Amino acid sequence: MFSVPTYQNRRTLLQNQVSNGILVFLGNIENPVNFEHNPYYFRQDSTFLYYFGIQEPRIAAVIDIDENKTIIFGDELSIDDIVWMGRQETLKEKSLKSGVQETLPYAQLSEYILKAQNSGRKIHYLPPYQSSNKIILADLLGIKTGELKPSAEMIKAIVKQRAVKEAREIVQLEQAVNVSNEMHLLAMRMAMPGIKEYEIANAIQYLAANKECQMSYPPIVTINGGILHNHYRLNTLKEGDLFLNDSGAETSMGYAGDLTRTFPVSKTFTTKQKEIYEVVLNAFNKAQQLLKPGVLFKDIHLKASQHLVEGLVDLGLMKGNPEEAVKNHAHTLFFQCGLGHMMGLDVHDMEDLGEQYVGYTEEEPKDTWTFGLKSLRLGRALEPGFVVTVEPGIYIIPELIDIWQAENKNSDFINYDKVNEYRDFGGVRIEDDFLITDEGHRLLGNGLIKTVEDIENYRAEHCV
Repeated sequence: MFSVPTYQNRRTLLQNQVSNGILVFLGNIENPVNFEHNPYYFRQDSTFLYYFGIQEPRIAAVIDIDENKTIIFGDELSIDDIVWMGRQETLKEKSLKSGVQETLPYAQLSEYILKAQNSGRKIHYLPPYQSSNKIILADLLGIKTGELKPSAEMIKAIVKQRAVKEAREIVQLEQAVNVSNEMHLLAMRMAMPGIKEYEIANAIQYLAANKECQMSYPPIVTINGGILHNHYRLNTLKEGDLFLNDSGAETSMGYAGDLTRTFPVSKTFTTKQKEIYEVVLNAFNKAQQLLKPGVLFKDIHLKASQHLVEGLVDLGLMKGNPEEAVKNHAHTLFFQCGLGHMMGLDVHDMEDLGEQYVGYTEEEPKDTWTFGLKSLRLGRALEPGFVVTVEPGIYIIPELIDIWQAENKNSDFINYDKVNEYRDFGGVRIEDDFLITDEGHRLLGNGLIKTVEDIENYRAEHCV
């Protein structure tokens, strides 16, 4: 946990941003794999972590704005719990580390909320993303799950606060990124013909665990990089394959890293692989240079897309004016997703609170229907203290090519004959994490090799 004043100050700032009523925070519960006492790995709700820091299932908290008090609701261990798990730090002791003096049994949470409702007071709560919490929250409020209406006022106040990272959070994020760097170098050393994808996935997870970290998301380790979120890991690596590793570590306090590297299973890139890789790397570098306060991330996304098109025109896969091609969304045959997202306690930071609140503004709303743009999680103007990813890519998806070609879609910009020569190419993605500063931006972590020369030299040195 951070210091007591850290959590107290965070809660005070939030309390001052919401007009009145009570703020309800539900922690997560342990969800069973196949029976009650065999649960999945427990991960506390990130907003609960941010304001209270307590990593314990089945607890909740209330910030009572009107009465100016904070209460944590939960149950202390029974003698049966102690028999099975031993003496643990008490909830009271954990609450004091968070700067909360008052704790009550979990069952009294419903009484507290009912009393507030009967007094006509406003009940603020966040959108629950776990089915169990939807049920719990609906029961607490005495409504059906379909009638839940999260508080926009509370969401906006939290997003405004959590979006700007504190210095202590940057320390955690850099720790996560540096462990992620080590994971990626390990993958580069391991990726040889005859190795299974899952062997690499297992190894990088083992490395993270030895650094007291979890994974910030299920790792994407694949020779089929054209599938954006490929979690199939049974392929055997062979000469000529491209290997894509999208993985990141999460610190014990919940802060994430998120990196992607693509490299050849052979010790060198083929000509075709190198050409596509250089197109993506150029778009990455140009996008990185644009990171600074006041710039719309959506504009950086579109500029990166234009650089991708310029490279694809040079290779003969596209044609025409790159700017016009992007305006007509022709680039989305190759780049179907967004350039990046916010990162922090969640790898897609605060995505559970709603992309419209986190990545956009009322003045610049999210495009929810245009192919490509609808997958852009961040479009708003950057501010000092934001942490963002930059991850351009080129993805060759045969099924998408077939649909577009059958419709003769964007044929003014796409050379389908040439594109079909790349049907089995796969995909390339390059991703790093950045802090937006007053002057511009800073790469988080110690840095990870990404040029063709550096990757090939590293592979030659470390792969026998």
